Amino acid sequence: MQFQQLQYFVAVAETRHFTRAADLVHVAQPSLSQQIKALERELGADLFLRARGNITLTDAGEALLPLARRILADADTARHEVQELVQLRRGRVRLGATPSLCTGLLPDVLRAFHDRYPGIRLLIEEGGSHDLVRELARGALDLALVVLPLPTPSPALTTVELLREDLVVVSSPDAPRPGGGRRTVRVADLEGERLVMFRHGYDLRELTVTACRAAGFEPDFAVEGGEMDAVLGFVRAGLGVAVVPRMVATRSGRGLRVTPLAPPGLHRTIALAHRSDVAPPRAARELQRMLLER
Repeated sequence: MQFQQLQYFVAVAETRHFTRAADLVHVAQPSLSQQIKALERELGADLFLRARGNITLTDAGEALLPLARRILADADTARHEVQELVQLRRGRVRLGATPSLCTGLLPDVLRAFHDRYPGIRLLIEEGGSHDLVRELARGALDLALVVLPLPTPSPALTTVELLREDLVVVSSPDAPRPGGGRRTVRVADLEGERLVMFRHGYDLRELTVTACRAAGFEPDFAVEGGEMDAVLGFVRAGLGVAVVPRMVATRSGRGLRVTPLAPPGLHRTIALAHRSDVAPPRAARELQRMLLER
């Protein structure tokens, strides 16, 4: 008994027509008929009652059908499981993240993932949440780390909250302490401070500007338009202060003074997002698990 014969048998049983069954399994009808006859000889029983325009299962055919379906289903499961394992030995994961998360959260997780799955290529795309959502929607990314709430909520995306991160104020140790030298500062204390500000479309820019306006003042920019590394470099050079995630400040603390924000402070919520209509590849799901369990 051959696996291919069972495929042909199930196709005929489901279509009740030899020609349509041959089309279904992409084989010539005479070849399909020959394989069915060979299977019947092997089993020693007719599987179909063949009448003009009317194909029905015999008792033997009725007995074989659920067993054949189960064998085919088990074969599909085995193929799928092997492919899943192969995907963890070689393949790729396309991950999008904001630059601050590439600096703060990702290095340790990606190192652990690479140590466990050295054959998986990691393709990282940095961008703001708006850009990353667009790339997810068009299938250019498997996963993305984004800041909630999304700039444009999308029912086509599934998001899982990953962490809630405090923001802090960083300044040069050679410059006066922001907020008059207190251990913590309020957002209102940033009035009159020169801010080093991120480019437009950067989540931290929108959050900081919104918080300043809610505190009753318009922020004063010393420099604007940079990415995370540039902003930190400008702060180290004494051009102004910046509001950044605590994780980034901790990792990049050399040459920076870190001042916490007084309660209630400022926070941002990081989520892991993927398309709702397409399951991420196995390797991407494994990275997702490691991020959620970090």
